[in-house]
Amino acid sequence: MAQMLSAVAMVGAASAASPIVTKSLVGVDAPASGITVVSRQDVHPDGASAVGDLTLSVSDLPMLSCHYIQKGLFFPATDVPMASLVSLLVSSLSRALSIFPALAGRLVTLPDDRVVIRCNDAGVEFRHAIAPNLSLDDFIVPDADVPTKLTKDLFPMDRTVSYDGHRRPLTSFQVTVLGDGAVFIGIVANHAVVDGTSFWHFFNTWAALCRGASPKVPDFRRNFFGESTAVLRFPGGVGPAVTFDADAPLRERVFHFSADAIRELKATTNRRRSGGGQDAEVYGKMAHDPKNPEGLSAISSFQSLCAQIWLSVTRARQRLAPDATTTFRMAVNCRHRLRPAISPVYFGNAIQSAATTATVAELASNDLRWAAAKLNASLAAYDDGAIRRAAAAWQGAPRCFPLGNPDGAVITMGSSNRFPMYEGNDFGWGRPLAVRSGRANKFDGKMSAFPARAGDGSVDIEVCLAPDTMAALLRDSEFMQFVS
Repeated sequence: MAQMLSAVAMVGAASAASPIVTKSLVGVDAPASGITVVSRQDVHPDGASAVGDLTLSVSDLPMLSCHYIQKGLFFPATDVPMASLVSLLVSSLSRALSIFPALAGRLVTLPDDRVVIRCNDAGVEFRHAIAPNLSLDDFIVPDADVPTKLTKDLFPMDRTVSYDGHRRPLTSFQVTVLGDGAVFIGIVANHAVVDGTSFWHFFNTWAALCRGASPKVPDFRRNFFGESTAVLRFPGGVGPAVTFDADAPLRERVFHFSADAIRELKATTNRRRSGGGQDAEVYGKMAHDPKNPEGLSAISSFQSLCAQIWLSVTRARQRLAPDATTTFRMAVNCRHRLRPAISPVYFGNAIQSAATTATVAELASNDLRWAAAKLNASLAAYDDGAIRRAAAAWQGAPRCFPLGNPDGAVITMGSSNRFPMYEGNDFGWGRPLAVRSGRANKFDGKMSAFPARAGDGSVDIEVCLAPDTMAALLRDSEFMQFVS
């Protein structure tokens, strides 16, 4: 707190040196959620960018049809006057943007149809909002659905498609102060510009600067797959639409899995069966798969949890035919899987989607170990060669990523329980209390993994499902025994 108070005392001088322009002061009636934006500012980097244009990679371009990422953190109340707190956040944001100038730029399509991030210091929008009649308890409700009618107004640029970064800011920010003093800091970022790793790297950097710490500098080298010549063409400048129905009815919950529950799941999946049968067949394939150099490697805690989710959600989708193919998609960070590996602070998208499939009947007739072994084998095989083959296939037929659940049998796991959401995000008045997201990129079967606040290996999974599927999942005793 002393560091923060010292920083607050310096805000006047820092703000005077920063190219921050107040755009407008708002005094409108509160929306139905009770969250009212009281001021907006344009914020620019505190130094001119020298980065230039950054060409979107083969991993960035498919995200042009995705919504901007919307993630944020609740923080405890602070005794710092709110005007001083907002000034400190804005001043440190200006310095953070000078380290990440791409986030203050715009997308530009060049005459040869390449899309680039032009680091032109065009700036971002920062909003200050208040919700005097709401408290943290209105947002974090045990054993209940996420109140999405409230959480959606914690974020600006709701459901903005990433291609719109040609004319809109690539990032936007909102700090919301609740009636009990709790503070929510939300960031909205263009998904063609950042993946989850880059997103949380920036969040950590902003927090570090705010509390007076030194951040890790990002790597802007565009050496992910070399100089790809593949482009996506959008005739007439009309960008892509999202590939799913964003207005389909959904229920959303955050399920907490304790460290003990996850250890139990992992112990079960790593308990080998002897003899024949499909279990032995799957394990045998893993052991002799040349793409799995570790052989019969241990199934991880997270793979074990995902296997239980795959089984339980498929069972809850009661309308699926036995011969229907179910797909579990998992976002894969390619940074450490490529050879040579690319920098862990590489700025941009370095993700692909690893798919594991099985029929409904196969999942129903086998156990947790079988499903977990399938997931484990898919991820173990996702090495440098698999990544480069997927990239080459995309370059041969470029398209936007088909996010969604067209056949009603897909689960898509995004984000990561290893992202530093609590670690490193103290802005100077305490660790975050909870993570929440907006309505972006949500459909039946979309899930996001968060580390739990305790930092003991427990995990929170944000689950979006069709209402009847969610109701069935909540009645599934096998699944709910692991939820706390």
